Amino acid sequence: MLSLLGGCVRRGASNVLVGVDVRLEPGEVLGVLGPNGAGKSTLVGAMSGELPLNAGEVLLHQKPLHNWHGSERARCLAVLPQSSTLSFGFRVDEVVGLGRLPHDTGFEADRTIVAAALRAADAQHLAQRSYLSLSGGEQQRVHLARVFAQLWPGRTGQVLLLDEPTAMLDPQHQHSTLHAIRQFAELGGAVLVILHDLNIAARYCDRLLLMADGQVQMSGTPEQVLQAEPLKLVFGLDVLIQRHPERGHPLVVAR
Repeated sequence: MLSLLGGCVRRGASNVLVGVDVRLEPGEVLGVLGPNGAGKSTLVGAMSGELPLNAGEVLLHQKPLHNWHGSERARCLAVLPQSSTLSFGFRVDEVVGLGRLPHDTGFEADRTIVAAALRAADAQHLAQRSYLSLSGGEQQRVHLARVFAQLWPGRTGQVLLLDEPTAMLDPQHQHSTLHAIRQFAELGGAVLVILHDLNIAARYCDRLLLMADGQVQMSGTPEQVLQAEPLKLVFGLDVLIQRHPERGHPLVVAR
């Protein structure tokens, strides 16, 4: 699918990503955790081709990312950045329709896909609203629908890179967003998602990557990564690790 091999990124005299290896697998949600400044957004920028590497390479289906034609790449790789800005008063369905630009599927098919993507992002009731009239959380859901529309309905070989998609969302929409992301993965897609909520990561992610100082400190299942000692080292936070009483995944409780 999508791999970063020995990825290094420098900004000025500073290394912001150092020797990072990441591989995304079909059907998997990989959660990336870490404090501010850990290199999480830089990782997304490097794996999407937005940031040039000082060392290492990115492979999409075993082919260097820079060798892919733009529209061909856009049909199998979609990116939701940490912040998306749009200064034009487009209708919401028009914004989501921008995700269909790499495709040649026709107006009727695109309209059906846009409606389905809006439903997946729980934003269907916003379809006729002006984008500029929306709250920050509503705009975030619209951009999530846009990247869903770009790859709709999801299949093996497609990749989503999501940088803090739940940052401005209320608790209900945090869970509905991660549920939609999981459904994309269950159709065979691969997802990398940056999260700050450790318990949401435990519930929805198959694997976790714990980052600090531009490096991967630990990777593995939620059970392997969400432990008191590594969380203390990375976040400086004393926690208790319990089991969710119904689902059984780790539950992180601050002391």
